[in-house]
Amino acid sequence: MRLRALAPAKLNLCLFLGGLRPDGRHELVTLFESLSLADELVLTTLPGGDDEVVAGGVEGPNLVTHALAGLRAHDWAAPAVRIEIEKHVPVAAGMGGGSADAAAALRMAHMLAPVSAAAVVELAAELGADVPGQLEPGVALGTGAGDRIEPLPALAEHAFAIVPLPFRLSTPDVYAEADRLGLTRGPDDLRLRLKELTAALEPGALLPDSLLVNDLETAAISLRSEISGALEAVREAGAQRALVCGSGPTVAGLFWGDHAGYRAERAAIALHDRFPHATDAIPVDRGFALPLVA
Repeated sequence: MRLRALAPAKLNLCLFLGGLRPDGRHELVTLFESLSLADELVLTTLPGGDDEVVAGGVEGPNLVTHALAGLRAHDWAAPAVRIEIEKHVPVAAGMGGGSADAAAALRMAHMLAPVSAAAVVELAAELGADVPGQLEPGVALGTGAGDRIEPLPALAEHAFAIVPLPFRLSTPDVYAEADRLGLTRGPDDLRLRLKELTAALEPGALLPDSLLVNDLETAAISLRSEISGALEAVREAGAQRALVCGSGPTVAGLFWGDHAGYRAERAAIALHDRFPHATDAIPVDRGFALPLVA
């Protein structure tokens, strides 16, 4: 059998950073959504042997390898599989590409052999805080360490110009820099941001600039000052808001309203001379990444 699934990138429309938890992760309030920019995974069953994962541009074991091992530990009875990953989401760029790949592998697992929903959710959380929110692509509110997920309806029409940068940032390094710079919020502040965000989240909502905040942005810029130039370039290309994606370094320009996709596409084209890998992207619904028989 051959299965094909898309693994959409995610973009944090906001990320409010709380303090360290006992488990070593940070408390978060974040709103994120899945984008049309996506990796492609093809799963092929094998006649025997061990599971195999081949990911272009990614060296060594990755989260898909760990996802398969976790499934086997939960007595997943499927035959051995080979998963080939065609990468389109930038690596170590704050867009959750590795987590999206792992989530896609978990979605495909259901089509080969039964695995309980509870086991999938447990395994997703073990793989990383971003994986649970990418099991069902769409718009979602994340709390806890970002792993307590509440799916939400679509927001007002919008699109993005995505600007990958030619270097990577380590997520732990960015969080450590945020701690060093004192960027974390106290519990009362975090609860207030959650209250404000929840009040604004209705179907078709257009979020105010006051909520389109990424508390990790300052830390990412502190580690790589080139990010500031990319943010300015995106604003000059017409974006109504320029954002660092997650822990960076990728930058996104947000376009609200009628013909948002067209305006994002024109901005990406205008940015090509300086940022050759700039592209446009739109939000996608929860049916976008369902596995298909290839």
